[in-house]
Amino acid sequence: METRAVLDTNVMLAAGITTSANSPNREIIQRWISGEFAVLVSEDVIAEYAEKLLAAKNARHETDAILTRVLLLSEMVEVRFFHLRHYPEDADDVMFLLCAINGEATHLVSYDPHLLELNVFYDDFKICAPLAFLADLRSKKSKR
Repeated sequence: METRAVLDTNVMLAAGITTSANSPNREIIQRWISGEFAVLVSEDVIAEYAEKLLAAKNARHETDAILTRVLLLSEMVEVRFFHLRHYPEDADDVMFLLCAINGEATHLVSYDPHLLELNVFYDDFKICAPLAFLADLRSKKSKR
């Protein structure tokens, strides 16, 4: 089964600002670019990425580069199904759940504790922190 992930904005932001070569977020992005897994986005997710990247005071060319990569390398998900088994405490997190459900994700990757605590309600995909996602990717690659 192909790994299909929705990356929360906090993962994208952390990957964009890290200076560490050993950053788990940087490794996630490198594995995505190398085609190890698919990143799923919706129109709402892309708008959120853009808003938060600009608010984080990233240089405009860095924001443009990140968004261009997302647009070129991600799979666009059309959100048609709107029912959630359990709604997150933060309404901004709904878009990530809808993207994961409609895109048939295997993972939703986030640092957000409000999203992470929802893992018990969604058994069709795993809601996890970046290190757990990397462990899954590494495990899958070692089995090949």
